[in-house]
Amino acid sequence: MASEDTQQSPWTRPGFLAAAVVVVGIAVAAIVLSVLALTREDDPGDTAAPAPDPSASQTSGTDPAPASASPSPAAEEETEDSVCGLSGVETDGRLSTAPEAEWEYQGTTAYPVSTEFGPAETSDEGYRYCFQHTPEGALLAASNAVTQATDPATVGPWLEYFLADGPAKEQILAQGGELTSAEGVRLSIAGFRMLGYDGETATVDVAMEASGQGQQIILSAVYTLAWEDGDWKLQVTDPTVPFDVSTLPDLSGYVAWGA
Repeated sequence: MASEDTQQSPWTRPGFLAAAVVVVGIAVAAIVLSVLALTREDDPGDTAAPAPDPSASQTSGTDPAPASASPSPAAEEETEDSVCGLSGVETDGRLSTAPEAEWEYQGTTAYPVSTEFGPAETSDEGYRYCFQHTPEGALLAASNAVTQATDPATVGPWLEYFLADGPAKEQILAQGGELTSAEGVRLSIAGFRMLGYDGETATVDVAMEASGQGQQIILSAVYTLAWEDGDWKLQVTDPTVPFDVSTLPDLSGYVAWGA
């Protein structure tokens, strides 16, 4: 019963979603196309929004004002661990308001940039890196992952940098392969939730609106990040599920944010 288009398109082959996740780690575009294909046959009402985080406070996570006194030796040491010397360190906090950022485009998808929170550097291979050691920096790292994971030109070297060290990283990179371009898919960041932050790790839920093949869906992608080698990296324990993705009925519970 497979059509000629289905036979030719790897996106709609059985099991492709799992294979794509293994090959490219966090290729959101592959997931978007697979979900859009499934919604033509399945009832989208079966999916539900992730449960709100009961531990998340409603207070702002950082003090935007610069310190008037000289930093303590401990603070200086923490600041110096940034891979590019980006200042600013927070060991605890939540975000209930969207940080200020400029929005630039990679392909058709906008990504946030900030001189304070990052990305502060661009590699010779073209990927962006070096985010502030704060909740805002973790948010911008996760949000930049949305676009960097879907660019065939830079996804390889970017994954080598962005994946935290460990067996899962080696397994993902050992798969090799290339990211197939997701033509016809449009992604836009629509909001976020900071589910957890302790300075060493951060759990960031990024909401995205996606359209393609004449349909629209809302996606949630939860990134577990670890502070490693002076930057935020994606912490993966299971290489077949590098991050948690689900569909949402709406953006209730998310802080609105986007271009």
